[in-house]
Amino acid sequence: MDQHQYRHALSAQLATSELAFPDAEFDTRLARVRAAMGQAGLDALLLTDPADIYYLTGYNTFEVSVHVCLVCSPERLVLQVPSIETGPAVVTARVDELLGYRWEGIGEVIEPLTETLAPFRAIGLDLYGPGLRHGIIRELQARLGVERFRDDGGELLDSVRIVKSEAELACLRESARITSLGLKAASRIVAAGMADSDVAAEGARAMLAAGSEFMSMQPIVTVGRRISVIHLNHQRHRIAPDDPVFLEFGAAYRRYTAPMMKTVVAGRASREMLVMRDVCRDLYETLIAQMRPGSTFDDAARAAQAVLEPHAERVFFSGVFGYAVGAQFPPSWVEGSGYIARGQQRLFEADMVFHLPLCLRIPGRWGIGISDTVMVTPEGGEPLTDNDWQLHECLAL
Repeated sequence: MDQHQYRHALSAQLATSELAFPDAEFDTRLARVRAAMGQAGLDALLLTDPADIYYLTGYNTFEVSVHVCLVCSPERLVLQVPSIETGPAVVTARVDELLGYRWEGIGEVIEPLTETLAPFRAIGLDLYGPGLRHGIIRELQARLGVERFRDDGGELLDSVRIVKSEAELACLRESARITSLGLKAASRIVAAGMADSDVAAEGARAMLAAGSEFMSMQPIVTVGRRISVIHLNHQRHRIAPDDPVFLEFGAAYRRYTAPMMKTVVAGRASREMLVMRDVCRDLYETLIAQMRPGSTFDDAARAAQAVLEPHAERVFFSGVFGYAVGAQFPPSWVEGSGYIARGQQRLFEADMVFHLPLCLRIPGRWGIGISDTVMVTPEGGEPLTDNDWQLHECLAL
């Protein structure tokens, strides 16, 4: 049985049997994207970001390293996948046409894709998104002409995806619930002498047991001075007495992730740690007060920066006070559609959702990180996660 026979056999039994949302949800998403395309003067979008493709079709797989693309036009959705992705394409995606190619035959991509794109004079690309392969774009441009391709496709998708529907908010709330269970389970077992990897394992176990899918990022656990180095992860390091232990988890539910950070102490928290906890909380309160329609991302960042300023000489902060979250695939849960940072002039809109990653790091010593995932409302930011914003002390009995 070859890939084509496999596809037809599956289609007869399981076509769209694992579609993530009702047809009406996808119809609404497509209508919004197609309206934006019309306003931008685009005849088609050529999408390669797995999350963008999922957003419009439901296509869902853990294999996101291969070439997959979606051509979205006002009339049709055409999905191109390798032979090993035939199954996920049939059972999870709602499209008008499926183009297959042999997994080992990447050269087979070009001709059918050229034929699909040939009728369109203005084709939007996401030049900064994952999955866009230079070799494929080079060949398409050689055949169709460079002038047909525009670089505003990613910006267009971002402008639509950043505002969440009720169905998306429900998924984010469920992710938040599962994330919280993982953090509570991991926090309960923290003790001096344990390995950081044991804490991560307990958190992962709890989230998977509660229903998380494969996560866009694995649980993050660092201890002591390793917290001061941004984006390290657990690596069999032992927790020393009175070490802070940094936890950042994000369960996936229908690919949606609502991350949360906590810091617990394997013993007694120092006064300096408690001060940093208070700064994180002040930053959070300042941000959620600004996160209402009419304010810009820059307004919120400047207000938070004023809170951070008295500590800026001795702590490192990334400069991004929040980033949009939604549906994503490995290697990240960051949606990429918006950032609460200086210079970002986009206005907040109701039902945008951001993770506020408030971690303050003292180089070579430790760090304190606490966060929530927050929805924009007319009254300000409303947390979807349930952080208590405490620095919990795990004292030996």
